[in-house]
Amino acid sequence: MAVLYITAGIMHFIKPRIYLRIIPDYLPYPRLLVSLSGIAEVILGIGLMVPVLKNLSLLTLIIMLLIFLTVHFNMLKNKKASLNLPKWLLLLRIILQFLLIYWAYSYLNI
Repeated sequence: MAVLYITAGIMHFIKPRIYLRIIPDYLPYPRLLVSLSGIAEVILGIGLMVPVLKNLSLLTLIIMLLIFLTVHFNMLKNKKASLNLPKWLLLLRIILQFLLIYWAYSYLNI
């Protein structure tokens, strides 16, 4: 899981245009949001590997994934943000988001 989030975070800086296209229009400072979310994913991915930070990182990832649902719903309704992906794939991404949330939740030690 840590590798997934670290890699995803790094991709925000390698391919920022993709992320900029999917940010909803009503959110200000899209470049800053892409950078901050990339940094957060890298830091939280690293935090997953530090036992004392694991639960905090998991909870923060769950919150972040819930917030990111707005991006996935925006991709469904906004042609530009959809990246020309078929609707079924966009719907699958939303389902995947819930699976990622469940995956993070399943690692919590509470």
